Amino acid sequence: MCGIIGYVGHRPCLPILIEGLRRLEYRGYDSAGVAVQMDGELKVVKAAGKIRELESRLARETVVGTSGIAHTRWATHGAPNDVNAHPHQDSHGKLALVHNGIIENYAVLKAALQAEGHVFRTETDTEVLTHLVEKYRTRGLGLEQAVVQALADVEGTYGIAVMCADEPGVIVGARMGSPLVLGVADGEYFVASDVAAIVNHTRQVVYLDDGEMVVLTPDGYHTATVTAERIDKTVHEVDWDLAQIEKGGFEHFMLKEIFEQPTAVRNSMRGRLDVEQGLARLNGLNMTNEELREIRRLIILACGTSWHAGLIGEYMVEEHARIPVEVEYASEFRYRNPIVREGTCVLVISQSGETADTLAAMREARHKGARTLGIVNVVGSTIARESDGGVYIHAGPEIGVASTKAFTSQVTVLSLLTLALGRQRAMSAETGIQIARELDAIPGKIQRLLDRSDAVRRIAEQYKEHDNFLYLGRGYQFPVALEGALKLKEISYIHAEGYPAAEMKHGPIALIDERMPVVFMCTRDSAYEKVMSNMMEVRARKGVIVAVATEGDTEVAGLADHVLYVPQTLPMLQPILSVVPLQLLAYHVAVLRGCDVDQPRNLAKSVTVE
Repeated sequence: MCGIIGYVGHRPCLPILIEGLRRLEYRGYDSAGVAVQMDGELKVVKAAGKIRELESRLARETVVGTSGIAHTRWATHGAPNDVNAHPHQDSHGKLALVHNGIIENYAVLKAALQAEGHVFRTETDTEVLTHLVEKYRTRGLGLEQAVVQALADVEGTYGIAVMCADEPGVIVGARMGSPLVLGVADGEYFVASDVAAIVNHTRQVVYLDDGEMVVLTPDGYHTATVTAERIDKTVHEVDWDLAQIEKGGFEHFMLKEIFEQPTAVRNSMRGRLDVEQGLARLNGLNMTNEELREIRRLIILACGTSWHAGLIGEYMVEEHARIPVEVEYASEFRYRNPIVREGTCVLVISQSGETADTLAAMREARHKGARTLGIVNVVGSTIARESDGGVYIHAGPEIGVASTKAFTSQVTVLSLLTLALGRQRAMSAETGIQIARELDAIPGKIQRLLDRSDAVRRIAEQYKEHDNFLYLGRGYQFPVALEGALKLKEISYIHAEGYPAAEMKHGPIALIDERMPVVFMCTRDSAYEKVMSNMMEVRARKGVIVAVATEGDTEVAGLADHVLYVPQTLPMLQPILSVVPLQLLAYHVAVLRGCDVDQPRNLAKSVTVE
């Protein structure tokens, strides 16, 4: 959830570290800090708040050196303040360490270290790591070996970078459950928790796997296991550039990413959709047609927005491929001893490919004998490497904490998967061609929605001061209602609930009055008449209605206070369109309320802790 960057080279490191932190701030923005090797000592500067607070403090300091580490924090253990900010140091100021993850046995380790005379200054679990490395350093071990010994004592997850004043130009990095990547340039070496921090300097990267470490020096690097066995790792080339993680003239990353959806959805289909034959080719699944036909049950595991995409996938696959599907929160799946029988395929969905709960659930499924497939966005991510196969969504880097283009791209890929599975079963060529043609038209229809985004802003202006919203939908539109409510609460801090429209009568209807805006998903599908009846029930109780309806539907306008029209498509694809005005509504409400859209409070982009 936090951001790490480290640098060893020939240039002044501070500008590189600060630039990297800015590109990582979406992963955590409670506090930030740097440690630079300077004149045989470690210069550490930290500040609570966003990176600009750290920059302000650094402007009053002299910090010069060619190697250093930096961190931006999302707090777990201890309040976000100057003291708890990373990097953490040992008792004598000789060590500096930054950490992502959670040390689960920190309390036991801390008590033992205190009994040995170590004095702790923070409330964090991370400080234990620093003192453990110090403990083994005092026994005469070099930094690399001290880190190896320290990591043998800990239980939990970590991505770390460590420096020592006595070993100038050396950084040791290691990972277990929290991502870490090595960047290689000409006489320069980087370590970071995300490629975004270093892509401006190099596209040559090495992805560390769990239980691996890297040692950077001015003369090069080597990789090893955390038990000190040397290993060789493949260098990969990053296939996207800096322009993709810049705002490109938009006020916020979230707005940019909403407007990138026509391109993102198109990219997720590129080379995979055969419109003429109504086929989808997903070679990354690493499954033969016969193996696809042998799937008897599909379990979809995900969290948050990806879970909502999974619900839509459930409806698609069951309707068109006739395979039983269960959608589960990854955080619950691994703790309830799930039943995984022969013929079960487990599909895991994660934008980052590093979501801790989803990764752990996938490993549990593999342990129980299931074939696992991943739908992820980040190339080289842990889920992508550890799954048996899968599909990249190719949405491009998503920086805004509230997911938008990743969601629509995930649903698009699930549509392709449905087409692939369906054509291996009872789906006719005619139906396959119809789905393929509608998929091919979706990017243009999204663009039509974006071209009239001002209409959404005008509605947002009327309801920005409301404290509660209710989102209702049925069938394919129920997960869209959930996603719309999540977007609003994430970035505007307005309480919003998504609910099946038919269930409104079993509780939520008690909340409805003239102060409660109700957003109805009321597109033309098999549930249309039922949803219209639910709208009448809200109207009878003086509720305020905002409806998302199919273009040309004048009947809805007679019941709703406001209508947001979306182009018509197949019911299974309608969520890709219906969600766009809800994304825009959440965005405009949040902006009008003065909220930090890209970095909402208490949230971070990649959830790498459980």
